[in-house]
Amino acid sequence: VQLQASGGGLVQAGGSLRLSCAASGRSFSRKTMGWFRQAPGKEREFVAAATWSGGPAPYADSVKGRFTISRDNAKNTVYLQMNRLEVEDTAVYHCAAEPRRPLSTMTSEYVYWGQGTLVTVSS
Repeated sequence: VQLQASGGGLVQAGGSLRLSCAASGRSFSRKTMGWFRQAPGKEREFVAAATWSGGPAPYADSVKGRFTISRDNAKNTVYLQMNRLEVEDTAVYHCAAEPRRPLSTMTSEYVYWGQGTLVTVSS
């Protein structure tokens, strides 16, 4: 099983990026997929999660109204559209899948993890 995240890069504050995470080796079409991030010197934190059915998605308070999670079950892919980026959003963004509880926001509950993609927001 592999989760391949991509789309990170360097962007100025106020800009946008779209991250993608393509899963292979296992179908997650009926499982929660999510995004977490880890800034330098900090613990990994929850960003957003989405069920396969596309119902209401939980977001971290710090990204509400700016980030949007979506998924394409046919492609086994989850996306994170990030708008109005802030310097504080700088981190390695990881996708994850199949938590023990649907829409979990807890790092420890996710079974599968991608390697991460770096997002750097400059002032």
